[in-house]
Amino acid sequence: MKKTMLSTAQSYLVCLVGVLAIFGAVMAVCETGLADSYIKGIMMTACIAIIMTTSLNLTIGVLGQLTLGCCGFEAIGAYVAALASKYMVASGMALDPTTRFLVTTLLGGVVACVFGILIGIPALRLHGDYLAIITLGFGEIIRVIIQNLKVAGGMGLDKGAAGQALIGIDRTANLYVVFWIMVVTVVVLFMFGRSRYGRAVKAIRDDEIAAGASGLNTTYLKVLVFAISAFFAGIAGGIFAQYIGSLNPTMAGWLNSINYVIMVVFGGMGSITGSIVSAVGLTILPELLRAFADYRMLAYSVVLVLVMIFRPQGIFGSWEFSLPRVVNRLLFRNKATKAGKPGAPGTLGVPGLPAGAQAKPQATSSKEA
Repeated sequence: MKKTMLSTAQSYLVCLVGVLAIFGAVMAVCETGLADSYIKGIMMTACIAIIMTTSLNLTIGVLGQLTLGCCGFEAIGAYVAALASKYMVASGMALDPTTRFLVTTLLGGVVACVFGILIGIPALRLHGDYLAIITLGFGEIIRVIIQNLKVAGGMGLDKGAAGQALIGIDRTANLYVVFWIMVVTVVVLFMFGRSRYGRAVKAIRDDEIAAGASGLNTTYLKVLVFAISAFFAGIAGGIFAQYIGSLNPTMAGWLNSINYVIMVVFGGMGSITGSIVSAVGLTILPELLRAFADYRMLAYSVVLVLVMIFRPQGIFGSWEFSLPRVVNRLLFRNKATKAGKPGAPGTLGVPGLPAGAQAKPQATSSKEA
């Protein structure tokens, strides 16, 4: 029996049905009034966290390089998207709010990707702690530069003021649109990890010297991964800016980057499933503990410490959830069991072989007896 009974097209169809079911549940909760603005805000924050965590997982889990400047790229995407939206409104561009949201968010991702390439070329020559320190430094540089730009403070553009929060951003982010952006992000990153490029990146993670000796362009692949991660971080920043409606340079601080690194490690480095679950869980957990304001962060820290002690590889490790695999087990288990069911007359009953292929027992000779 093959590992999967579903064809590739059928597996994709099953995944699409599963995503549509989740989207239908989200719509049902929102449209029936079961979710108020507070719950919708948590959902939006969780979608942003999923985009950030899965993109960072590509660098930390798949490439195996620790970076602490992901929120710097998120800030770049956020400010670019916010200022582009302000410029479109000020210049009188007749664009639908959803279209403007998509265009500015994509622009923020592209600019963040360019900065990811520029930073990644010199930074990825280093490894381990050195790479973490230099990316942390780049994140702080980005924060300081934004803080001293007049165009990125106050009302922005020609009415900007350095050192102030950027306000007056149109809140055009829609939960349903953001949900599908999140889905596309997860699908792209998952398929990249399973592609030949992803396998090459994993080879670099396991042994960079051996990968280079095998003919892989390690510098190109590392910068490629860094650029893709920066692109989706910029996308998350663009969504964040046009959902919150105001921006502060402190969003590029290293504490926020550490928070996303915790999500990646908590779920399991290299596991997209783990990144999604940890992003949702660690977004909801602080809200559930809000009633215990004095002990909220203590409980949050204790949970993380316990996970690191008893499950250092993360909750999911490198395991990935597969809906087609679940469907295979549910639909084809009985057929596989019947095909290999022992007990047919005159057979040895070897599981997994059809009845006609079972070997008949040989008569024992008198000498063997």
